[in-house]
Amino acid sequence: MAILTMKALDLAGKRVLIREDLNVPIKDGVITSDVRLQAALPTLKDALAKGAAVLVASHLGRPTEGEPDQKYSLAPVADYLSNHLDAPVRFEAEYLDGVEVAVGELVLLENVRFNVGEKKNSDKLSNAYANLCDIFVMDAFGTAHRAQASTEGVIRAAIEQGKQVCSGNLLTEELNALSRALDNPASPVLAIVGGSKVSTKLDVLTSLAQKCDSIVVGGGIANAFLAATGVNVGASLYEPDLIDTAKQIMKKTNILLPSEVVVADKNEIDFDDFLGSLEKATATVKPVNELNDTDMILDISKASADEIAKHIHKAATILWNGPVGVFEVDKFGTGTQVLAMAVKDSSGFSIAGGGDTLAAIDKYQVADEVSYLSTGGGAFLEFVEGKTLPAIAALKLASD
Repeated sequence: MAILTMKALDLAGKRVLIREDLNVPIKDGVITSDVRLQAALPTLKDALAKGAAVLVASHLGRPTEGEPDQKYSLAPVADYLSNHLDAPVRFEAEYLDGVEVAVGELVLLENVRFNVGEKKNSDKLSNAYANLCDIFVMDAFGTAHRAQASTEGVIRAAIEQGKQVCSGNLLTEELNALSRALDNPASPVLAIVGGSKVSTKLDVLTSLAQKCDSIVVGGGIANAFLAATGVNVGASLYEPDLIDTAKQIMKKTNILLPSEVVVADKNEIDFDDFLGSLEKATATVKPVNELNDTDMILDISKASADEIAKHIHKAATILWNGPVGVFEVDKFGTGTQVLAMAVKDSSGFSIAGGGDTLAAIDKYQVADEVSYLSTGGGAFLEFVEGKTLPAIAALKLASD
């Protein structure tokens, strides 16, 4: 069932409440990364251009409900929006009993997680949100996997009140991109899946094994697959109890593993200052079948990355979630950099998501060449796993 989109609606003169994901890092009142804000701006500008009176809601961080904390206030975001929209932005801390907003005006509401009942999806709070508007717009893909009052509950409440609900521009683009990559992808399909543990990405790997011609695995995930082939991974992080699971996944699709890796001696690593100690540690390239018991795999070698890059160049659809090494430290980032450049140079459709992935894309400056960057973290993974996202399910219900 198709979801009604904001672009299809007449917003003129209507009070429109838009749920965005404006959960950005703020240090000493200064926003240190505006990626999510930039992603939200087109929807906000479109709503204003359509003649709406706009209210914007979001969460920020993990405050204690009922205990407003300045550290988690969205006030700096209001200032940012004022500087990036051709419209005044007013900030309202008290709004559940109603708030005035004029046509052509945008009002940013204080952190929804200050409200008691937000995380528990309170019906009372959901109705309070729905009472604020004529039309509710869900545009926060990054929170679509959470059944909370400002994401799923407000949609149900708005429907019960006879109001329109729809997806915003960003959410619509996210769903279209993911559908293109997962529902009917052009072949061959390749995924890059990194992470410290197979257990955290097990559902993703199992799902992708049914869809992909090849999967590149990195980090601790790759170590489990290497161990499954009989390689001694030394002191590397891996989950021995999931070796059999790795073997089963290898039977379903082509898992691309490195023949060479970059290691450091575990005795040089201070796990209380992991990245700092890696800056000082010696990086050594070794064939995977020549590791000793104190070797920790921290990257794949350039030669192995170049071999894997050949598969990326041939792929028609690429899905990327997770780096293949500790890319934050340059000497252990070559593998991720080579694969990032391969995705950049690929002619296939590419979609990337997850915080570490976006950080690597930013570091290697390939964002403009990736077909679509997903702003969702957990939602991105759950969608790839094939799970039903509560907010999406609620939007579909409105279309029935």
